Order: sequence, then C-alpha cells, then structure tokens
Amino acid sequence: MAEPSLTAGARLRAALEIERPLQVVGTVNAYAALLAEHAGFRAIYLSGAGVANASFGLPDLGITSLNDVCEDVRRISGACRLPLLVDADTGFGSAFNIARTTRELIRAGAAGMHLHAAVDARSDPAFVIMARTDAHAVEGQAAALARAADYVAAGADMIFAEALKSLDEYRQFTAALGVPVLANITEFGQTPLFTVAELAAAGVRLVLYPLSAFRAAARAQLTVYGAIRAQGTQKSVLDTMQTRAELYDVLGYHDYEKKLDELFGKEKP
Repeated sequence: MAEPSLTAGARLRAALEIERPLQVVGTVNAYAALLAEHAGFRAIYLSGAGVANASFGLPDLGITSLNDVCEDVRRISGACRLPLLVDADTGFGSAFNIARTTRELIRAGAAGMHLHAAVDARSDPAFVIMARTDAHAVEGQAAALARAADYVAAGADMIFAEALKSLDEYRQFTAALGVPVLANITEFGQTPLFTVAELAAAGVRLVLYPLSAFRAAARAQLTVYGAIRAQGTQKSVLDTMQTRAELYDVLGYHDYEKKLDELFGKEKP
C-alpha cells in the first residue's frame, strides 16, 4: 500500500519506478477506481471523454468544464488511494487558466495531468505535468518529436505521444527524450494494440487504456437492458452480473459495518 504521507503526485512517481511500464487504466467514477485497485493496478486515469460521456451523457466536444472534471476527480480520489492521472485537454483556456487548472486539480486530489502545453504552476512539486502531442497524425513523426522536445525543454515531466503507429516510432521517442513516454493504447484508434512487453522493449514507461472498461461496461449494460426488455426477466444474464458478495468485498462493506458497531453498537452486559 502507498505511504499515506506521500502526495498524489509522489505516489504516481513511485508507481512509475515500481512497475515498468506502468499500466494506467481509465476509471470513469469512484467505483470503477475501486475495481481497478481490486484488480491490482497501481495507477488510474480520468479522461475528458469519460467525464463528458459517463457523467453528463454528452459527446467529448468541449462542453464540460474544469469544475465538472474536478468534481469527478474529488469523488475518485476520495474513494481510492491509487494515483490519478487526469486529462486536462487544453487546460481550459489561456496560460492563466492552465495555471488555475493545475492548482484546482492538485486541490481535488489528482496526481498529474496531461495537456497540450507545458505550463508549470504547481503547488506540489511532485505533481506530474505530462504534455501531449497529436502532431504525428497531422505533421508526421519528425514534427511530433520536435514538439515533444519543445515541451520537455519547457518543463514537461513526461510526454503523451498520441497516434504512433509502430514500435519503431515509440523507440525514436524514448531514445530522443530524456523523460518518460506514455503510449495511449485506446481501442478503435490509430495505434495498434501493442502488448506491455512490446512497449517495454521500445522503452515506453507508461501504457494507458483510457476507456477500455467503460466501453465494456456500456456494452454489458445494453445486453442486460435488452434481455430484461425482451424477455421480461433478467434470468438469462444473471451469470454475467457481479454478485452482492463481490460488491461488498470491493466496497469493504463489512469493515464499515464493523466500525459502526464499534461506534454505536449496544453495550455488552
């Protein structure tokens, strides 16, 4: 278990040293974060699409605000000790807004953020600022590398290299930059679904799965809703559901009950 005295940013940096590469999974809410912790992951992620899609039922088109993201960060970080990396998009405005975004995410409990810039306004020096470059898909590998190098020179701690298509391209990034590089292994994107072992051999330090569990959960919910609607019962999908005992195990339900008994239980005769 992480040392309680460490800040969230320090816990993320520690996890990065323990696990190489560090697998980071997307969690759209507090319970998903607890499930990720239960599965053994050491770091979690909140995407802008996750906030828009799961919390508001909206497309990821810049409709949600910094306050919306911070609310989800507070809920997740309040329930789960795993360090949380957050999608800060473009920082919600100008340089002053980016500085405010940094401060507010630290206050909400985030361990780090990625954005399309490298502005440093940290109140916690361990808070991770990861700069994202999408230049590869539009301008090519050389431009993406140059952009990433500029971000590192500006103070970025890590680089989010988006839409790379080969392991050789990752090797070029990791060889050229003196900071950890993240591979975004999202489904239905441009990057092949490389394995952790393949990415480790290419020098990648973080592997991100931003919406994998959310997509699977959405499909599972549709299946259950469809079965109930069509069959008038949930019997055919019961074996796909998490049991009440499993739910209680993830939540630590009985520990809460025990604490309540200790605080308010009847005095023994």
